[in-house]
Parts: sequence; structure tokens; C-alpha cells
Amino acid sequence: MNTPSLTSSANPALIEVVRSNFVESVHHGALVITNPDGSVRTAVGDVEIPVFPRSSNKPLQALGMLRAGLEIDDADLALACASHNGEPGHVDRALALLAAHGLDEQALHCPPDYPLHEDSRVAAIRDWPGKRRAAMNCSGKHAGMVVTCAQRGWPLANYEDPGHELQQVIAETVVKLTGEPIASTAVDGCGAPLFAFSLAGLARAFGRLITAEDGPERRIADVMRAHPWLVAGTGREDTMLMLTVEGLLAKGGAEGVHAIALPDGTAIALKVDDGAQRPRNPLLVAALDALGALPDNPAARSVLDGLGRGYGEVFGGGRPVGELRPTDQLRRSLAASSAQ
Repeated sequence: MNTPSLTSSANPALIEVVRSNFVESVHHGALVITNPDGSVRTAVGDVEIPVFPRSSNKPLQALGMLRAGLEIDDADLALACASHNGEPGHVDRALALLAAHGLDEQALHCPPDYPLHEDSRVAAIRDWPGKRRAAMNCSGKHAGMVVTCAQRGWPLANYEDPGHELQQVIAETVVKLTGEPIASTAVDGCGAPLFAFSLAGLARAFGRLITAEDGPERRIADVMRAHPWLVAGTGREDTMLMLTVEGLLAKGGAEGVHAIALPDGTAIALKVDDGAQRPRNPLLVAALDALGALPDNPAARSVLDGLGRGYGEVFGGGRPVGELRPTDQLRRSLAASSAQ
């Protein structure tokens, strides 16, 4: 059976894993930086081939919900954009949003799970009878979807079906925001439809969200930046990025995907070919550094240094013995971008 590939064998090595001064592993992938007008400023690897953006797609899906007629407050909308930790505040807000529309946890079609947050997970395993749908990291998105359907009078039983009215509006929204057709439709880990498009399209979409003067696009960017804890949670990179880089919009996804946008509309999107999560933070910090977007504040720089290096440290015998670092090719490409 011929299965289409969503990665390019020509993508270069972006991050190398160094252990005791020896390059032990490399991560290949692609990274794009787009200008505020959506044009490509820097492309490393194939940034036009379709990829599944995974949860980096959530702000676009939430915009589709608004365009379908969803009416909720800002904090709930931030949760609809989230890949949250499943901490008590996340779970309680998802349940409250459902209850406000006469729905309960069983209305969610995402799979049940325990929280991602370690302390919350330990407490849940101890105290709950089993996994819960509201604790699954995508429960905010699913709550937003089913509430949209409840408000519009659309069927609830199949809200995640690609042919459902809601999903059709979301698909149209994705096409408009990315500026390109959907290359493939799949089932995401949470059960909702997942649309494939290019990294350039993903970056372009994030730039358009953050530069919109008003309307639902700008509202998505504003609520995420106003409620970064709801978007991710304690200790998560999206939370820390949005708290430390003023005006930044950030949303990561599974399989090594991440997208961010600066207040002026410059945007970055990346995909690690092997799906690893560990290279994402060093890649993001390196790109932000090349754009001169890292803050001068020592406390903020310390957090970002932790993301770029501490999260990428290589340990041996319980102590750091190496790091994840950008390859020379990536450094040269980013240097050329910083010169523009």
C-alpha cells in the first residue's frame, strides 16, 4: 500500500545531540520564518510540503468555532485553544463550560485520560475511579466544539465527524487563514479532524491572528496571551514563552511541531521529522535569538536559557554532560535571517 509521506527526506539536520563532546544523535526537520505580510523570510528544509500541525492547529480550530457562532468568555476561549495539563483549574473550567449549557462530561468525545501535570496525575490516580475525559489535554477544544453545536442547534452526537457542519466551517477557516488548500484530513489523537498544510501556511496563519486589528482573529491571539496558563499549564513551554516574551503568541503540537508569532506579525513554524519533542525548545530559542526577540530582562532570559539549553541538556550519571544545540547549517540560515 502506498502511503503518502508528510516529511521530506531532503530536510537538513537542525539540532545535534552532544554527549561528552561527541555528536550522538541528530534531528532533521524544517523551519520557516515568515514576514508580517506572510511572505517567507527564511526557509530551512522543505517548508511547503504538507504536515500535520497537530495541536498547533487549535487556535485555527477555535477561530472556526467563533466563525460558526460560538459565544463564550475569554478564559473559556483560551481553554478551547489549549493543550492543557489537566490540572484542577483546567478540568473544573471545562466541566463548568459544559454545565453552563446543560451538558456533562459524557458529551465530550475525546478519550479519557489522566492529567499531564505530574502532581495532578498522582492525585488523580489516587483519588479518581479511573481516567476522565475532562482531564484529557484536548478537553477544552472538545468542550468548545460541543458547546458551539449546542448554541447553534447542530447535532451533538457526531460533532467530531469531518462532514459535520461545525467541522466544515473549521475547514473553511483553516483554508482562509493559511492561504492554501487542505492537503489531507486525518483523525487527531483526540479524535477530532486534523488538517494537513504547509509550515509556511501555519506560520502565515499565526501572523494573521496576531496582526488582525480586531474581530475573531485578534480575539484568539489576545485571549491566549492573556491566559497562558489555561493554554498549557504549570511549567509548560507555551506558558513560559508567552509570560517571558512580551506579546508573543505560542502553540506547540505533538510530533515535533511548534508555531509562534511576534507582535509585529513575524512568525516561526517548525516540524521535527522524527516527531521528537526535545529539539523544539532549542529551535525556538535559537530562532527568537536570531530575530533579536529575546528580552533583556535577566529573569526572563534565565527562563528562556532554560528552555533553550536546560531543557536540552544531556545527562550522564545524574549530571549534565552535553546539550542539544543548533547545527552549523541552521546557525548560518538563521544568521542570514537576522541580517535582513
